[in-house]
Amino acid sequence: MFSAVEMKRLGVVVLERDERTVLRGLGALGAVHLVRTGAGPDTAPQDPPDRSEALARCDDLLGRIDKVGRQLELEDLPDVTGDVLPEITLDDVERRLKPIETQTDEVLRHREVTLQRWGRVTALLDQVQAYEGLELSFDQVGRFSFLHFAIGSLPAENLAAFEQQAGENVVLLPLGEAEGRRRIVAVTSRKGRFALETALGKSNFRREAIAESATGTMQQLLEEARREKEQLSTELTRPREAIEALARNVSQPLAVLRVVVAVERKILEAEQHFPRTEATVLINGWIPSDDVAAVRRRLQDLVGGRCVVETEGPGDVPEEEIPVLLRHPRLLRPFEMLVVGYGMPGYRELEPTLFVAVTFLAMFGIMFGDVGHGAVLLFAGLAARWAGRSERVRDVGVLLVLAGMSSALFGVVYGEYFGFRGWGLWHNPLEGDATEVLVDAVAIGVAIISLGLVLNIINRFRRGDVVGGFFDKFGVFGAIFYWGVLALGIKLTVSDEAALHWAELLLLIILPLTALMLKEPIQYALARRAGREPHADNILMAFLESGIEMFEAVLSYTANTLSFIRLAAYAMSHAAILMATLLLAKEVSAMAGGGGLGSTAGAVILIVGNLMTIVLEGLLATVQAIRLEYYEFFSKFFSGGGHAFRPFRLAEKQAKPSPQE
Repeated sequence: MFSAVEMKRLGVVVLERDERTVLRGLGALGAVHLVRTGAGPDTAPQDPPDRSEALARCDDLLGRIDKVGRQLELEDLPDVTGDVLPEITLDDVERRLKPIETQTDEVLRHREVTLQRWGRVTALLDQVQAYEGLELSFDQVGRFSFLHFAIGSLPAENLAAFEQQAGENVVLLPLGEAEGRRRIVAVTSRKGRFALETALGKSNFRREAIAESATGTMQQLLEEARREKEQLSTELTRPREAIEALARNVSQPLAVLRVVVAVERKILEAEQHFPRTEATVLINGWIPSDDVAAVRRRLQDLVGGRCVVETEGPGDVPEEEIPVLLRHPRLLRPFEMLVVGYGMPGYRELEPTLFVAVTFLAMFGIMFGDVGHGAVLLFAGLAARWAGRSERVRDVGVLLVLAGMSSALFGVVYGEYFGFRGWGLWHNPLEGDATEVLVDAVAIGVAIISLGLVLNIINRFRRGDVVGGFFDKFGVFGAIFYWGVLALGIKLTVSDEAALHWAELLLLIILPLTALMLKEPIQYALARRAGREPHADNILMAFLESGIEMFEAVLSYTANTLSFIRLAAYAMSHAAILMATLLLAKEVSAMAGGGGLGSTAGAVILIVGNLMTIVLEGLLATVQAIRLEYYEFFSKFFSGGGHAFRPFRLAEKQAKPSPQE
């Protein structure tokens, strides 16, 4: 529970002809984290192969498959299991995909042509319908030797000015108005056409294109366009039906092809991890120790015993190279999300999820203590837990349930029930001496910081860092200094003795700070003795760095401890907002003539105020609890430098592996 899952280094030697069979087996199990290994005397003489060309082809095929899916408006392709995947090559995928692309292009091209015709007819109707009933033949417009026609539109507000400028030599026929423009037909003599065109230009006249290309009368053109639009309306249903039919027919084949290519891509990527000889391949990776026996049996079965499987512990492998797998019961999984949000713990670090669960829930309850509010969170969490579609949503539901229980528990301590005072084990944070609440918050902070110091000391010794375990600012001597300052402060506060004994100052303050000053010099000396490059340039710089770190430690302990005052501040804030809501509701009820909360307005204010408090204060309490975890707790012991165990899987959606089955 306090460590990551134990890992074993896995080495598998297989014949090159069995490589893909083994990879498919490992991909189905999803239990091995593959590691890229270079050629060398301890591995194999030949470097891993370069599959970039084949990978690029896979990406191209996946892009083409996805494009067809988008064109056919397939939101999700059907699920495909590994049992129905055909043994086909990328060339086979290409041959099967091309007919589907051809059919899709033909259907879409037909629809595009029909839509273009629809757009032209619609635009024509928009132009012509304003001239409905006008028996003017377009065939004759340009043939009059003594008349000049202008057919189009101008801004409606320019019509009056145009009539004045046109004068008596222009016959003007105003028609309908659309989108702020007035349709007109203007006729003048050939001699007056220049004056007409000048006046039209000043009036922002827009000539209709149909006047130059159309034949027949306006009415005939309008009737013909309406008939064509009605016909196209019927024709547009055919491409839609064809697309839907094609989508139904090709969705399953497309899904199969996509999975085949995706699997091939993952295998190609995996092949780039392994060095080899002329006839064999060395597969390296990490595997949970509990899965070793099952994976070994599976590999032997896949290739009929034609493989060598070796496993060993991490040994002296650097911690950052070992993948980390966390396995928690359902109640702790939501808090694992909080831990991983800061960083993945190192393989040899203590895994802090249980500590995070306890401290987070305690701090949240302190800041958000109310029985009613806790009950709301609990029921919301139950709803998310049972109705959530994804595992993450269900885990958030569990977190809400536990947070609601913590809030309700502290609500009983405070005697708070939706802001109403009731029976409680203690009192409201706003009642009594505020100093008491602040001191209690700091005491909780001291406990959490002390836990972080203990975890850091354990982590240092587990890694073999003895110097850091003793001399780090959060190591043994740093802890002695912190606890010593607290002890002396308590003594001065509660004891009648006004002075401190010199031995107390020496043992609890001076000696620990002196020890902190020795960390960098000791590491400098050890590095020189081992023939390594020291971190500091010389011994004086080493002392200077330790001095700066010691000063930083004093400030850090002070700031981190006082930071927990926010627990008391937000507890008071929560209680104050509820008190203000209750007083406002009573005041509104009194103004409405009702006693207490007897009015509807008062009840509405009370309900809305509680809902806003649950949302806003609940969010603030969550953020502040996470902040205290990350900055005041994690900063003492948690590196967050690990990387997650990512097993090799061929299926895009695959449940957690259970190779023992």
